[in-house]
Amino acid sequence: MKDRFNLNNRIALVTGGAGLLSSQHSNAVLKGNGTLILVDVDKKKLNFFSKKLNKNLKQRVYSFVCDITNEKKVINLKNKLKKKKLLPDILINNAAIDFKPKNTKFNNKKNRLEFLEINQLRKEIDVGLIGAVICTKIFGTEMAKKKYGVILNIGSDLSFISPDQNLYKDSKKKEVDQTVKPVSYSIVKHGILGLTKYTANYWPKKNVRCNLLAPGGIMNNQPLKFRKKLNKLIPLGRMAKINEYEETILYMISDASSYMNGAALIVDGGRTSL
Repeated sequence: MKDRFNLNNRIALVTGGAGLLSSQHSNAVLKGNGTLILVDVDKKKLNFFSKKLNKNLKQRVYSFVCDITNEKKVINLKNKLKKKKLLPDILINNAAIDFKPKNTKFNNKKNRLEFLEINQLRKEIDVGLIGAVICTKIFGTEMAKKKYGVILNIGSDLSFISPDQNLYKDSKKKEVDQTVKPVSYSIVKHGILGLTKYTANYWPKKNVRCNLLAPGGIMNNQPLKFRKKLNKLIPLGRMAKINEYEETILYMISDASSYMNGAALIVDGGRTSL
């Protein structure tokens, strides 16, 4: 019987390849015996992570520094991959700028809607949304030519619900100084859902599928107070473990999900079900 989870002879490109969730994408591709290409703008982190993966693997892990918000640079990357016979069959649009709570009043304040820095908003949309459009346009077009491709967009539970700002609330601070999840994250994660549905209906006759994974929060040394608040919002009572999405990702990028197209798979411990 054919192993439909097998990615042998498949090439997967992951944007934001040096980020937290990238390790799960990478492990999913490698568990399926696929070839992995990591792309990130942070050369130092990218080299460290790719060397770490290559050290104990038979499969080759490739890494390329590229700013996905720059269309010319992505086209150059595509041409480089084409020469190396590494054009991807699978694209994982993972790159995004996520909010990390800060302790300083300045950083907390500038994320509030009242004081939102529009240039920062543009930067986050450029990376998380425009970058995904550029990569979909360039690599998706190549997939359509080959008449095979899988595009996996990475959303969030916040692609479906609004952030609960009480998670960040500090009773010792005035309202104007309270930390909030910025509006930029909601815009990007809702937008990537729209991109998913659009793409799923753009190349279906070319055998190019597009779906969205909407993960919940992952345990990553967050403050205990924050975790306790969030755990109360999740029916399973906890955040995701660091490697808990790998099998779901492998399913979504392999032929095991061959009839899944335009879907959003929410894996959040039940948070959005409430």
